[in-house]
Amino acid sequence: MRNCPMKIAVLTSGGDSPGMNAAIRTVSVAGIGRGHEVIGIKHGYAGLLRGDTVKLDGAAVDGITRLGGTILGSSRCPEMMTPEGQARAKAKLIEMNVDALVVVGGNGSLTGAHVLAQGSPYKVVGLPASIDNDIGHTGLAIGVDTAVNTIVEACDRIADTARAHRRVFIVEVMGRKCGFLAMRAGIAAEADAILFGEENPEEEALVERLRAVLRKCFGPGSSKHRALIVKSEGLNLPPGRLTARLSEHLAEDAPGADLRETVLGHVVRGGNPTALDRVIAQRLAYGAVTCAEMGVSDVMLAWEPNFPVGKRSPDPSVYIVPIGDVLNETAKMLDSSSEIVKSRLALLSKVQDLFAI
Repeated sequence: MRNCPMKIAVLTSGGDSPGMNAAIRTVSVAGIGRGHEVIGIKHGYAGLLRGDTVKLDGAAVDGITRLGGTILGSSRCPEMMTPEGQARAKAKLIEMNVDALVVVGGNGSLTGAHVLAQGSPYKVVGLPASIDNDIGHTGLAIGVDTAVNTIVEACDRIADTARAHRRVFIVEVMGRKCGFLAMRAGIAAEADAILFGEENPEEEALVERLRAVLRKCFGPGSSKHRALIVKSEGLNLPPGRLTARLSEHLAEDAPGADLRETVLGHVVRGGNPTALDRVIAQRLAYGAVTCAEMGVSDVMLAWEPNFPVGKRSPDPSVYIVPIGDVLNETAKMLDSSSEIVKSRLALLSKVQDLFAI
């Protein structure tokens, strides 16, 4: 409990997300303020295996909330996928006299956290951080809002030049197997079509659908001067291939129009976190410290889940969910069998014909 000082360690793992630094700072400030010692583990699980740590005092975390990326660094660690690596990581935490470990990351990071929690004397708490929003049982993960805003800003800029030159732009965004970024950003940016892998469309059917969109945008009676197609990288059709297929019919479907493609790539991952991402990270991280004080382990703190799950924390927006349940739901999201994914697809299917007007 709070009157028993602990040594709390925090690490960031996997793909970086804007807002990770806000989580690191909050774990540090809340931990120190409540009488605990806080250390950072550098470079994720790889750093843990090396025992690479840094003291997180007030000076170390001052002003980092506004920064993108992670001051602790991150990495992919194949060794953590082996029984030998997992045993070494557990032993290293015990050797460092860690009482609680806070893991900030996505599916792979939380999988590692789940393993480390089994039969261990220390407590493990996970925080969801993934710009793809592909983590189960959390409404938003740390970094998602910033990524969406980055995409929208890029699409707005692209739309300006597209309108000036009567162009069609295909914009590919990150998201791996989850089309959430394309869905949310595409709607906000007034996309004429949104493409995502969960649909799993046949190439010919997709080309015909997009040809109809272009005819609607540039056909007789239309006064539009641009068309915007937002595509998730999870759609198994490279943007270059899609551009080539549509170009074959461009003179017929969109007379006088030009067709270009843009891949935003890792631009989407960087940048200063939005106020929402900072607040989500801060409130989840504060909850992680209090969970560790209560002796709770092998849990993830979720932000406003889409349906009741786990246990509600004192913060009405934060829920305490067993990591095992999170990993099971994440697997369903990635194979599109999750009810959340099905509801997103059903909602978009009702309105997608309204995009191109």
